[in-house]
Amino acid sequence: RSYNMSQIKGKDTKPEMAVRKFLFANGLRYRLHVKSLPGSPDIVLRKYNTVVFVNGCFWHGHEGCPRATLPETRHEWWAQKIARNRERDAETLATLSSRGWDVLVVWQCETRDQEMLKERLAAFMKRSPA
Repeated sequence: RSYNMSQIKGKDTKPEMAVRKFLFANGLRYRLHVKSLPGSPDIVLRKYNTVVFVNGCFWHGHEGCPRATLPETRHEWWAQKIARNRERDAETLATLSSRGWDVLVVWQCETRDQEMLKERLAAFMKRSPA
């Protein structure tokens, strides 16, 4: 399991690429993984003062998602790890919001339906002032 988990990448994932492709196709330019911001957001749209996190359902504990089930081995350890990830995510979102950033969280499972993803991103970007 250790080897398998080590092979999971955190940048340039398929869900992240789907979001980036939509944004770029709609004329939105962005920066990736800006380390100067809390949580190092996946996508930063400075012009719109917006950050986008593309979260994996398993790693970030997406409630109600079948992809977010914990492994049967070392169940307690995984439960604590995912709970801490969720706490850290909440702290990061609160910090960014208090600094005036609009925050959008896109879940891995949401990127499977391209039309729904496009509608959600378009609606969010319409409400963000230029």
